[in-house]
Amino acid sequence: MDPVDALAEIAYWLERDLASPFKTKAFRRAAEVISPLPKAELGELALGGGLAGMKGIGGTTLEVIRQAAEGRVPDYLADVRARLDKPLVTGGTELRAQLKGDLHSHSDWSDGTTSIELMAQTARWLGHDYLVLTDHSPHLKVANGLTAERLRTQLGVVAAINAEHDGFRLLSGIEVDILDDGALDQSRELLERLDVVVASVHSKLRMDKAEMTARMLRAIADPNTNVLGHCTGRLVEGSRGTRPPSQFDARAVFEACAEHGVAVEINARPERRDPPSALIRLALEVGCLFSIDSDAHAPGQLGLIDYGAARAVSNGVPPERIVTTWPLERLLGWAAA
Repeated sequence: MDPVDALAEIAYWLERDLASPFKTKAFRRAAEVISPLPKAELGELALGGGLAGMKGIGGTTLEVIRQAAEGRVPDYLADVRARLDKPLVTGGTELRAQLKGDLHSHSDWSDGTTSIELMAQTARWLGHDYLVLTDHSPHLKVANGLTAERLRTQLGVVAAINAEHDGFRLLSGIEVDILDDGALDQSRELLERLDVVVASVHSKLRMDKAEMTARMLRAIADPNTNVLGHCTGRLVEGSRGTRPPSQFDARAVFEACAEHGVAVEINARPERRDPPSALIRLALEVGCLFSIDSDAHAPGQLGLIDYGAARAVSNGVPPERIVTTWPLERLLGWAAA
């Protein structure tokens, strides 16, 4: 087995299981260290002890490399496969199989943990037809949001990746902040160049209900908005603690989404579970479209869409109302319109 592939797969399963970032980073770092080495040289170094003590290679990762270089599945990888290679949640399996991609993901250009290339490679490995890269916009400085200049540069990176792949598309996008007055946190010229725009509230989540409603309605009415991201902003578990949902007139917001063709995101991250089930059912009632997204900040987190599929099914959302079940050309036509 290729040692780089073994290390990357271990990291994937650990990220999908929401393991400590320090643990997953060790495997990612080891893969980065050995990936430039010719395969024949790597095997000799691994089996001859030449990798021992190399910066970025620890005892556990060294054993994985050695066992892979011997041509077998490393014990550590066999163990994580046995424990974790199964659906994350009961239910939603049939819908999960119909999902063709993901409209919400992050790379190390903002607050993700790995390169754009690795996020795209993992999405392709998972069988996605496409992945939308949605790094943050400049207002979210804590997440290293992209300035207009950096976003323009990123568009070139996306184009270069697509030039190397057939049958898979990395789509350009952004998770753009909805500012206090409802404006979108990026220039209109740049937003118009992107394939998909996810608009989310990240600041002043405790804003007065009427003001928050007006703020969201303005963002939804912007012709560049395609998806309303994690609409309540709530946190129900996890290392960041819990946070109550923002208050807004949900019926008015969802009616605006239906009117403007904006999809309501079913954010699959288990610490969010956003929107709450009652709001998913309300959005369904008023005629909204939906997008099931992982909001992945690491390659393994792309697998979290299992949770979103299960929540959609449990709340009666039909596949035809979920834009991420649509073929790519239909999806792009909807986003452009």
